[in-house]
Amino acid sequence: MCSRDSSKLNSTRKRDRSSATADSNSSPSPNSRALGTLGENLVAEWLQQQGWEILHRQWYCRWGEIDIIALETDRETEINRGNENSRFPILRLRSAQVPDSQTLAFVEVKTRRRGNWDAGGMLAVSAAKQAKLWQTAEIFLSNHPDLANNSCRFDVALVRCEPLRQKAKPILAPLTGENSPSAVSENYLLTLQEYIRSAFSN
Repeated sequence: MCSRDSSKLNSTRKRDRSSATADSNSSPSPNSRALGTLGENLVAEWLQQQGWEILHRQWYCRWGEIDIIALETDRETEINRGNENSRFPILRLRSAQVPDSQTLAFVEVKTRRRGNWDAGGMLAVSAAKQAKLWQTAEIFLSNHPDLANNSCRFDVALVRCEPLRQKAKPILAPLTGENSPSAVSENYLLTLQEYIRSAFSN
């Protein structure tokens, strides 16, 4: 009886200490998942301003998760050729091209703080990660046959996250081609460092 009460007391003290520590920090640092969501918010907003329709956010199945799934009407054939400056080969999930077809993009967003070890998130998109994304995309297409005839590609968005010293209201700066899109959210400055179209293939 005594040891049970003492054990209960100790666990209560631990709980109280953790909540006191959390309360003492007026602006707790978000975890990696929360930072990732902030980065995805920036990229989704930017894509919408570029004319994309966001179909899904954080779509997941047993193989994994796709951060953003977006749809755009092809306006240039260049979109289907991919980015010539890409560090990876071009992707073709579906080879058939139909007039006025739409492009379906599976977007992987990597949000990193300064001093990261993986080249701003690029190295995290490993061959194993690419295979998981590919399988997840195939399952998505099998669940959405109405989208399966669209031209498909995988894009990678690299977002830089830097803490702000003072609180700031969440705002979104104008997203233009001349400057890097950025936003202030949750006391962090988020900047879209690079957006790589057709970043990899199977």
